[in-house]
Amino acid sequence: MHVSVVDNSDASVVVTIRGHLDIDSGTTLTTTLDQVLGRPEPRIVVDLSGVEFCDSTGLSALIVGHNRAVAGGGWLRLAAPGEFLQQLLDTVGLTSRLGVYPTVGDALAGR
Repeated sequence: MHVSVVDNSDASVVVTIRGHLDIDSGTTLTTTLDQVLGRPEPRIVVDLSGVEFCDSTGLSALIVGHNRAVAGGGWLRLAAPGEFLQQLLDTVGLTSRLGVYPTVGDALAGR
């Protein structure tokens, strides 16, 4: 798995994930989210367009990140999941809870 972070001029952050988000790579995502969640009122978009697989470890990292962002007065939104991941998020009931958007731009705008 590869994770990259882009800071935007409006203080939002886009975290892009590529590859498999699973027990072997979940720590990388958790560590990255920990770094950006420490900011005041974190506003984070997680770009999932390059995620090929996600297991419960990956889902847990996203849920914990979302909860921490909200507790800090901000938000964590998911963007552009592929068909597999969209179905997984729907099946486990996270689509409406976490906020899933079709594109990174939509997620940044909250539309």
